[in-house]
Amino acid sequence: MPSFNPFSLPIVLLYLLTFLNLTTHAAAQNYLYNICRNTTIAQNSIYSSNIKSLLSSLSSNATGNIEFYNTTAGQTTSNPVYGLFLCRGDVNAEICRKCVVNATRELAKSCAREKIAVTWYDECTVRYSNESIFSTVAVRPRVHGWNVKNVTEPDRFNRLVNTTMTQLAREASNFPIGVKKFGVKEVQFSDYENTYNLVQCTPDLSSTDCNSCLQAAINRFLIHSSGKQGGRVMFPSCNVRYELYLFYNVPTAPAPAAGLAPPPPPPAPIARSKGKNKISTATIVAIAVSIALSVVLLLFILGYCFLIRRKKYNAVEGDQIDSTNDITIVESLQFDFATIETATNKFSVHNKLGEGGFGAVYKGILPNGQEIAVKRLSRNSGQGAEQFKNEVVLVAKLQHKNLTRLLGFCLEGEEKILIYEFASNKSLDYFLYDPRKQAELDWSIRYKIIGGIARGIQYLHEDSRLRIIHRDLKASNVLLDVDMNPKISDFGMARIFGVDQTQGNTSRIVGT
Repeated sequence: MPSFNPFSLPIVLLYLLTFLNLTTHAAAQNYLYNICRNTTIAQNSIYSSNIKSLLSSLSSNATGNIEFYNTTAGQTTSNPVYGLFLCRGDVNAEICRKCVVNATRELAKSCAREKIAVTWYDECTVRYSNESIFSTVAVRPRVHGWNVKNVTEPDRFNRLVNTTMTQLAREASNFPIGVKKFGVKEVQFSDYENTYNLVQCTPDLSSTDCNSCLQAAINRFLIHSSGKQGGRVMFPSCNVRYELYLFYNVPTAPAPAAGLAPPPPPPAPIARSKGKNKISTATIVAIAVSIALSVVLLLFILGYCFLIRRKKYNAVEGDQIDSTNDITIVESLQFDFATIETATNKFSVHNKLGEGGFGAVYKGILPNGQEIAVKRLSRNSGQGAEQFKNEVVLVAKLQHKNLTRLLGFCLEGEEKILIYEFASNKSLDYFLYDPRKQAELDWSIRYKIIGGIARGIQYLHEDSRLRIIHRDLKASNVLLDVDMNPKISDFGMARIFGVDQTQGNTSRIVGT
């Protein structure tokens, strides 16, 4: 922490204002996670149009003091889309509106071709489905997160969290249908530490359904967040969170009821005779300035600690740990070998796009006409079947506009195959090392490619729920789509081949 002169008010205020500006900006932008699943739909289908209409309706209705809203787009008998948004119970109307607008944009960008989707922000949740989701408990898909730091007395801390959250869940779920089902509570853990707890359900749930949803989420703390300084579980229908720092807005005290007698006036000040007992104006000013400086410095220290804790918070998608929850994902991602063999014309040499350190790549066309890139992995993969599936599921969840999207996999006998979206303009080396093609890369295109690669790598290193080190980044692993947008490929191959890449140690060579 920088050293401060306690009498240098401008410096202290500058740091304080900088911190307040950062936290205020983040309040409406704090994206956490999204999940899209089920069948991919055609871009111009009726259902796709209904999704756009639904997201627009959700965004336009996030006004006033509405924290929860649900609606349907399309005919109820053909291609309907059911959607809703839920804002955190302590945020104001403006933050709620901004969050819903951002969330609907995120879904329109990342999940618009999927039948089911949900996105979580710190301040709101937005979801849609092709089946009715109103007044129905949904605990999957789900996301878990925890603080990486441990507490000093984990057993006592776990009991305190469980007791507090269970009581809070009962209180919040006891409200009638249609009323906000939200609660926060501060409880002392030690002489200098308090736990801050939050629970919330969608208000269309019954008291029984809300309590069961919250209790299911609380029970997962014992699995994933035991003894941690913070934890959260996010279901589509409810969410719970606890921390050792204040992360929600403290409710304001209610106004006094009408008709109550006003408080008695303060006692009259004791008259003092003029003379040597009188405090000088200079002394009063000095005391006031000292107190003001102390308060500002204390606020900055608290803000600095808050930022440090935020950086150490490690949000990880919970389905990756509980393998039973990934059954649906695995089924939606798995292709049978016959389909892939037909798509690639039995891995014909005419369909071969190239070969790298992990295996050969072929172009394929699925029965629905979709073009794909098929990577037939070499036989020396260090993973067993179940571990291979688990790693593929994790990599498939990494989605960014500058990453090649993993569409699925095939696992049959000794065959291990990955299926990617197809990039029509091949790879960057195809342009860089061909004298005739180099002319097509003017400065504006090169600048766009450079920026896209940087954003993709930053996502893998810092912004994704997994920390991925590529280990084989080169021009042939940068694919270009029809608009010459770069898409990094092979970013999860080291992980799928059984190499630990959660650490920054790259001494072991992987790939080419």
